[in-house]
Amino acid sequence: MKETYKALFEPFRLRSGKELKNRIVMAPMGNWGSLPGGFISEEELTYYGPRAKDVGMVITSATTFTEGEHYPGAPTTLTDEHIPGLRKLSSLLKSNGAVAIVQLFHGGALKMENPEAPSAVAPENSDAAPPHELTDSEIEDLIKKFGDVTKRIIEAGFDGVEIHGANGYLMQQFISPHYNRRQDRWGGTFEKRLAFPLALIEEAKKARAESGKPFAIGYRISPEEPFTNGLTMADAIQIVDVLADQELDYIHVSLHNFFSKPRRGVESNKSRMEILKELVGNRTPLIGVGEITTPEQAAAALSSDVELIALGRALLLDPNWLSKVREGREDQIKNKLFHRDLPELLFPEKMWEHPDLIFSD
Repeated sequence: MKETYKALFEPFRLRSGKELKNRIVMAPMGNWGSLPGGFISEEELTYYGPRAKDVGMVITSATTFTEGEHYPGAPTTLTDEHIPGLRKLSSLLKSNGAVAIVQLFHGGALKMENPEAPSAVAPENSDAAPPHELTDSEIEDLIKKFGDVTKRIIEAGFDGVEIHGANGYLMQQFISPHYNRRQDRWGGTFEKRLAFPLALIEEAKKARAESGKPFAIGYRISPEEPFTNGLTMADAIQIVDVLADQELDYIHVSLHNFFSKPRRGVESNKSRMEILKELVGNRTPLIGVGEITTPEQAAAALSSDVELIALGRALLLDPNWLSKVREGREDQIKNKLFHRDLPELLFPEKMWEHPDLIFSD
């Protein structure tokens, strides 16, 4: 192994006590592989197996906690009947020493079936009908369901949960001035727009306390929105500043490019990750992600003092990415997707049709 890559293999301990054997995280990626009803399939287990064997932590594909279809083939934690499949998945992910995290998600206004959001506001420049505006009691019900499914996740043997507050989905919609036009305890000011995500964090903490087990709680954010009235980098700084004081195990910053700079709200030559790391300091670890495909890029990202690096496409294309770096075979890493490689990549069958998969042949 090259000297410059050794930092990627250093262990790291989360606040909750879980120890990662290295600094590489498998990023959450939808694989469209669950069975009808959101039950874990054998295809999913086969897909995760080779990708989980080397990394320090795996964050599962976005997993729902409410009724209705959020995206094709999404797993869910909605009932006790889902626990056996989830237990199989947690056992598999942990079998080679990875910390296993479930990402909990709600599509909100982007939900495929019966969309619902803080306000009856559709995405900008969209032909979609406005979503159902959640009532106060419906919001309270979502918070309770979140606590219930967190208990199921603990029972299923997972090491933690990640609240998916990024990529324009429901938790982000509550914070977004574009989506949240409410004038009640869930909106109207910056502090009130944060009330729903903070309530979910507290509900997860309650479930953890009741279990008496070490259990990680993370939060994923997107720093900016493309909407005219959407979140800016200045907003992201405020949000992360609040999240950093919630005693989370980590904050996961969702970016298309790890090294990208702010679009608006902040004038700086520094990258978004550099700005957020300076803000957070040692209060909470950060996970960075976004177009990191080579060990050189991963090492450069880690050298910015961010604690953990998440890989998405890199592990899709080459489940042996990390072992090849460790063994000095980084020149053998596969970085393009060819149809001929599909059998050995072990994608669930429906994932072959995923619009984000770009083939080189």
